[in-house]
This record gives sequence, structure tokens and C-alpha cells, in this order.
Amino acid sequence: MTGRLPHPLAADDHTSIGSPVIMFDVILYQPEIPPNTGNIIRLCANTGARLHLVKPLGFTLEDKQLLRAGLDYHEFATLLVYETWEACLEGLKDRRLFAVSTKGTQRYDLVRYAEGDAFVFGPESRGLPPEILGSFSDQQRIRVPMVPGSRSLNLSNSVAVVLYEAWRQVEFGKCL
Repeated sequence: MTGRLPHPLAADDHTSIGSPVIMFDVILYQPEIPPNTGNIIRLCANTGARLHLVKPLGFTLEDKQLLRAGLDYHEFATLLVYETWEACLEGLKDRRLFAVSTKGTQRYDLVRYAEGDAFVFGPESRGLPPEILGSFSDQQRIRVPMVPGSRSLNLSNSVAVVLYEAWRQVEFGKCL
């Protein structure tokens, strides 16, 4: 893990807009498209979620598209970057993890989430690799339903759908 970044995208503490504590973690495994990650940075800042990125990234953290998509929310987001999947797992060893995939066996809205849960999303072009997806139990492989014949949703949309459902279930923490 590279830990906290000495970069405008990394916060100095674990607080975010509207939430005194981190309720959920979002993990992007080898994200490829800067605007998607920028949108997710903004989403995490506004929901109090912590964002974890697992290398290699398909962009640099100084990418103009990444910065533009996140607008001025980078300073409010907590962002950690890991060199490997194993390092990320070690950093989240006390969390209950869910793999989000079109190959998920459980509908995302049928799971009972709790504060501290973490959601793992794969790269935009190929999703989570079989060895990572296979390491999750059937109950922790979740999917967002789509009409038959659809390939996938946009990554930032999928993160928003799942994260807001989990946040709704915990009654939006102390934000309302």
C-alpha cells in the first residue's frame, strides 16, 4: 500500500463531507477510465465512503479528466492507493467485502448491509478477474440487475447504485 498520498486527491484524515466516520469502503481494482474514477471520488466525498485504488491504474492521479470529473471534491475524499490486491486485502482485513460483478449470484438489493462493509469493482473493460471473483462466497458476489442481453453498466453508475442502497439501509448514518 502506498498509504495516504501527499496529493490533493488524498485527505489528511478519514472524515468526509456529511459524515464524521467512514461507513463504507469502495475498492476499484485496476480502474482504467479517469472520468469514472473522478466521478467516484466525488461520490465518495459526498457519502462519507473511503476510496481504495488497486494498481495498475489506467491513468495518473494528476490526469486532467480525473480532476475535472471530481470537480473540487478531491480535498474532501479519503483515497488510498495499493500496489497489489493482496496489500489492499490486508488493509481491509476487518471488513466484510462484496464483489460487484455482472457475474454476481446475489442481487445487490437483497443483501443486508452494515456499516463497515466494502464493495469491490473491477476494471471497466473486463470486470474482476476470475481468481478474485472466485475468492468470494456466492452470498458476497452481488450484481445490479439489467435487462437480458445487456453487457454492463457504467462503473461510476454501478458504484452509486450499490453505495446508496447500502447507505439507505443504515438510514444514511447521522446525515439526515
